[in-house]
Amino acid sequence: MNIRPRLVLFDLDGTLYVGDTPIPGAIDCLAALRAQGIALRFLTNTTTKSQQQLVGQLRAMGFTLGDNELISAPVAARLALEKMQQQAGRQLRIWPLVADAIQPDFSNFVIDEQQPDYVVLGDIGDRWDLALINRLFQVMHSGAELIALHKGRFWQTGDGLKADIGFFVAGLEYVCSKNALVMGKPNRDFFQLILDSAGVAASDALMVGDDIDSDVGGAQQMGIVGCLVKTGKFRASYFAQSSVCPDMVLDSVADLTVR
Repeated sequence: MNIRPRLVLFDLDGTLYVGDTPIPGAIDCLAALRAQGIALRFLTNTTTKSQQQLVGQLRAMGFTLGDNELISAPVAARLALEKMQQQAGRQLRIWPLVADAIQPDFSNFVIDEQQPDYVVLGDIGDRWDLALINRLFQVMHSGAELIALHKGRFWQTGDGLKADIGFFVAGLEYVCSKNALVMGKPNRDFFQLILDSAGVAASDALMVGDDIDSDVGGAQQMGIVGCLVKTGKFRASYFAQSSVCPDMVLDSVADLTVR
């Protein structure tokens, strides 16, 4: 498929690198795209590291990117909450159930674990237990709304695939009869935020990722061309049964060429 995008969007973990190791050819691929004058943006649902940490991690691996070229789900959540706070005309009360590294992203809001307006849910590792689930059930049953930084089903680790926070988000939605406001991929507003940051229309953009649902499916619903790479969390069996049909399928990001 021949495409000449003005903007290429990249997923991070599993697409450009795995762990702390770049995918072979990924760094050269980005350099070639920049040399052609194509804008780049980096999207991630990672919620265990701050924006600065993620940018620093990529640079340490040899990638070149600007501070504002990477947009994470926590940043999108903060922007959305700031907008809702402005509309409410008062400070919002939130319970940010997120990793310590991104707690400062929500310092402009009142922290209230008893009667929050919103529960902000991210990756918290082994902190999950039945007592916490019941506390969340109680505050949501009393009126708090749920903001999920993403709703991923599973993710790739050095030890293989592991269940992601979509497990808990879906469970809370079910027991509380509420729908979460999902901030990261495949949320349409998240993709629009990225497009707006580059001033590019969806029809002039290409998304490259290893997640057929969040990366490819999320992009295609916006009219963005979706490219699936067979690295990271890609599994042939899952791909075969998916209803999402990528516009392109590549063995690796290193095989991406545009013209």
